[in-house]
Amino acid sequence: MSRTCLIGVDLGTTATKAAIFSQDGTLLADAAEESRLIQPRPGWVEQDPEDLFGAALRTIRACLERSGVAPGEVAGLSFDGQMAGIGTVDAHWGTPTPYDSWLDTRCGPYIEAMRTHEEQIVRLTGGPPTYSHGPKILHLAREHPDAFARVAKFVVPGGYVAGRMAGLSGADAFMDYTYLHFTCLADTQEARWSDELCGLFGVSPSKLPRIVRPWEIIGHVTPEAAAATGLLAGTPIAAGCGDQAAGMLGAAMVEPGLVFDVAGTASVLAICTDRFAPDVAHRTLFAARLVPEGLWYSLAYINGGGLNLRWFRDTFADREAGYRALDEAARGIPPGADGLMFLPHLGGRVCPSDPALRGVWIGFTWAHSKAHFYRSLLESVAYEYALYLDIERGLLPGMNLTEARVIGGGSSSDLWNQIKADVLGLPYVRLNRSEFAVLGSAIVAGAAVGVYDDLNATARQMVGQVGRVEPRAGEHSRYRPFVDLYRSLFDLTRPASRALAALQKGFPPGGTR
Repeated sequence: MSRTCLIGVDLGTTATKAAIFSQDGTLLADAAEESRLIQPRPGWVEQDPEDLFGAALRTIRACLERSGVAPGEVAGLSFDGQMAGIGTVDAHWGTPTPYDSWLDTRCGPYIEAMRTHEEQIVRLTGGPPTYSHGPKILHLAREHPDAFARVAKFVVPGGYVAGRMAGLSGADAFMDYTYLHFTCLADTQEARWSDELCGLFGVSPSKLPRIVRPWEIIGHVTPEAAAATGLLAGTPIAAGCGDQAAGMLGAAMVEPGLVFDVAGTASVLAICTDRFAPDVAHRTLFAARLVPEGLWYSLAYINGGGLNLRWFRDTFADREAGYRALDEAARGIPPGADGLMFLPHLGGRVCPSDPALRGVWIGFTWAHSKAHFYRSLLESVAYEYALYLDIERGLLPGMNLTEARVIGGGSSSDLWNQIKADVLGLPYVRLNRSEFAVLGSAIVAGAAVGVYDDLNATARQMVGQVGRVEPRAGEHSRYRPFVDLYRSLFDLTRPASRALAALQKGFPPGGTR
C-alpha cells in the first residue's frame, strides 16, 4: 500500500541531518553527516556551500535507502538551517563567497556602524545588529567590493540548498519570514524589506531575496538532484524556515508562555508569545516570527554556550569519559560552585552585541577543583537565561510562563536541567523525540503539499513528555543573588576585555611581533 511520506533536512553548524517521516510523524529513517568548519584565522568561520549541498544530497539518499520508502511515496521536502549567517549566489546560482557563519566575528566593526541607527533597526526588524546578516553584508560590500559586485542575491543555507535542488536562478532567490529578525534590513511585522533601513545603510534591495511564507513551494527537484538523492524528479520543495523556528514547531512550541531551550552548540532561549514585542530598551532579545502565522517568539542566545562544554572536555578533562563523568563530579558541588563564577562568552557576547567580551572565571581559589569549574560553566548559561526572562517579563507584563521544553545534546543532562529549573524557577521538560528541527521541516513540507491544514494541531499530536524536572523553591532563592552578581560582572569586565582586544591587534595570530 502506498504511503505519504515527508522529508525534513536540517543544515546545522556541526552537522547536516535528514529524516523521513510517515504522515503521522513516525520516524522511518534518518542520517547525519558532520560539517566541515573552515577556520583559517581566529574569529574566521566559514563553510563551503558545496559541502552543504553535498551533505544534503547524501543524507537524503541514505534516508531513502534505510527506510525502504519508494521515491513516489515522498510527497515533499523542506530544509531548515543556520539563521544568523549569510551566503551569496550569482545570477546562475554560483557562489561568489563562502558561507559567512554566525560564528564568524569579522563583521564586528560594522555592528558598531549599524548601532548609529540601532533603535530603528530594533523597532522594525525585532533585533539589534549582531553577528548577523546586516553587518556581514556591509563587511562584504566595504572590504570586498569585487566579490560584492558578483552577488546577485544574499541567501541563507536552507534557501541556497533548496534553490539549488530546484535549479533556481539568482533572480528566484528567496528567504522565508522566520529569518527576518537577523537581517537588520527588514520590517518583520509586515514581512517585507524596509526601504528606510536599506537606505540608511546603502544596501540595494535588489541584492536581497524575495520574502516568502515557509510553506510556499519554491520549485521542484531537478532530474540531476533526483539522480543524486533517489527522489523523483518533480518532487515539491517548500521554502522551509530557520532552524530555531523548525525546532520550535517540531517541539510543539505553539502556545504563548512556553519557553524553549536549545542546549546545542549555541545555548538558545526562546519564549512563545502572541505579539511582536521588540526589545527597544535593552536591545538584547530578538522578536521573531514562528512558522504559524499569528505566533511570535522572543529569542536570545550565547554564541557557543554548548561549545564551551566541548572545549572544556577536550582541553581539561578525559575526553573518553565524556560529559557524564563531568556531570557526576559536578553534582557534588553546591549551587554557586563555592563562589566560582564564569562568563560564557568566549567568542564575544551576542545578546546584546559586545564583540570584544571574552570568557572570564572569577572567584577561584586553590580549593576549587575541575568539578567546580565545570559546574560554573553549566550555571553560567542558566544565569544568562535568567537575564533574558527578566527582560521578557518586562516587555510582556502579566505573561504566564508555564514550562521550559529543552532539546539538543545538552537536554540529556539531568544535572543541567535541574540547575536551569532552579535558577529560572520553571519546570524543565524533556520530550519524546530528538529530531525536532527535521520534524518541524517535514511538517512545513506537509503543509506545503496539503497533507496538513493546521500546523499547530499537527505539532501537538506528534510530541509528548518523557521527563519533567521541577524547580526547588529553596534553591531558586539561593541562586537569585548569583544572578544579580552575574549581571554586574559585565560592567566590571568589559573595560579589560576591550583593552585586551586592542592589545591583541598589535600581534599576529600564533606568535609575537
